Amino acid sequence: MKKTARKGPKRTGLSAGPLLPLLHAIVRRDLREFVVDAGMAALADVLEQERAAVCGPRYVHQPERRAFRAGHAVGELVLGGRRVQVERPRARTVDGDEVTLPSWRTFAAEDPLHERALEQALVGVSTRRYARSLEDVPAGVRTRGTSRSAVSRRFVAATEQQMATWLGRDLGEIDLVVLMVDGVHVDDHVVLAALGIDSDGKKHVLGVREGATENATACTALLGDLRERGMRTDQTVLAVLDGSKALAKSVRDVFGRRALIQRCQAHKARNVLDQLPEDLRPSVREALRQAYGSGDAARAKRLLGNLARRLRDNHPSAAASLDEGLDETLTVMRLRLPPKLQRVLCTTNAVENLIGSVRSLGRRVKRWRDGKMIVRWTVTAVADAATRFRRIQGAREGMLALVLALRAHDTLEPQVKQA
Repeated sequence: MKKTARKGPKRTGLSAGPLLPLLHAIVRRDLREFVVDAGMAALADVLEQERAAVCGPRYVHQPERRAFRAGHAVGELVLGGRRVQVERPRARTVDGDEVTLPSWRTFAAEDPLHERALEQALVGVSTRRYARSLEDVPAGVRTRGTSRSAVSRRFVAATEQQMATWLGRDLGEIDLVVLMVDGVHVDDHVVLAALGIDSDGKKHVLGVREGATENATACTALLGDLRERGMRTDQTVLAVLDGSKALAKSVRDVFGRRALIQRCQAHKARNVLDQLPEDLRPSVREALRQAYGSGDAARAKRLLGNLARRLRDNHPSAAASLDEGLDETLTVMRLRLPPKLQRVLCTTNAVENLIGSVRSLGRRVKRWRDGKMIVRWTVTAVADAATRFRRIQGAREGMLALVLALRAHDTLEPQVKQA
């Protein structure tokens, strides 16, 4: 019996693959327009129902009528990051006063444009390209509020409000255990940022302050402001700082004997290596790594002392840099904390990551107008970074040991100097 070939569907020269993106675009566009149109129609129905509740049904005689229909007027509501014109039904009382419909009052009061402008800036959209980043609206809908100047004004308003909120927050509820302070150069200014870590290992941005230089006056002013806002200075804190003497002096001026200074080991190693020839740096770097990784403060001090003696004759500047503040680079090691937490607290990496967010956002600014603008952008950057904060590594195993060590230091009597 002769078999007949089964015929399949007739092939055409077009495949479904290239058509899918086009179909998706059409469906997406139609769905968006459908949703917007349906929403506009629903809003119009709600407003008309509210007007009917105030004015009564159409063409029905009501002797005790409280209000009358007064046609329609063009109003504006926020839709998709812009303002759109919407016809709103009007009503007037028998005395001629305007009646505001409840739904219109609610929708008109909800103005998320400031937040939208701020969010677009955080994700890298410039004010010039703001309009291009928004979804299209159906043809015939009149819009405004997407120009460069309008977006810039909203961004300034949003950041000023955020700055006032952040720089005025109450810090009294934070059980401060660790304090980190670092500065970033922005244009001709220096912005200091203070980061706190509480007893649960959670990070908190305590405050920022602008100054001409990273000197003791600016640092003391920052810490003084934090104290006025409720930061406790009557309990011992671990202050993790870089090699700046101004920062250390300011912390001591504000906290007194309640401050345990930990100098950043990464900064110390960098300062020493920068003063050595290239061929000598690998061996010295390894010696520093072994000393700081030993886990024992006495052994680490002995190894670092030996290294300083080896460098003293041929490289006195490097030896002097190593000797300067050496004991303060071993403060955390003396507290005998678990290794993971010890690694976190022996450097200023946590606050430097925060400073990195400030630099990243600041690179989008072409021209800094004044110090207030710098503070606004800095607060915006640190507030955005704070939304991604997590507990520091080793907090679960070591924070209790750190708190107990600091509270034990509170009970120590101040040393009396001998005459």
